Amino acid sequence: MDGDSRPQLVFFTSARSGPARRMESLVAHLARKERDRLRVIQVDVDGSPAVAKRLRVEDVPTLVLVVERKAVARLTGRVSAPKIEAMLERHLAVTA
Repeated sequence: MDGDSRPQLVFFTSARSGPARRMESLVAHLARKERDRLRVIQVDVDGSPAVAKRLRVEDVPTLVLVVERKAVARLTGRVSAPKIEAMLERHLAVTA
């Protein structure tokens, strides 16, 4: 790893998934808004199936929050910004 100790929000997507594509701008906005506390990584499940398998991702879109190399929370399906922020706040407040 590159020494970045921020929690990671891994956004699993696919070019074939309409709901995932519609969430891209929302996730990009969150990445900018939380850049000091959170690192956002986008993973295409078609291009990186091993990563999806390792984090047990079966559907896209899926968001997995990784803190200290452990998946601590996840949201599956198209979700709203308030729902994502609620998930993040529970974990970012502890690590901030």
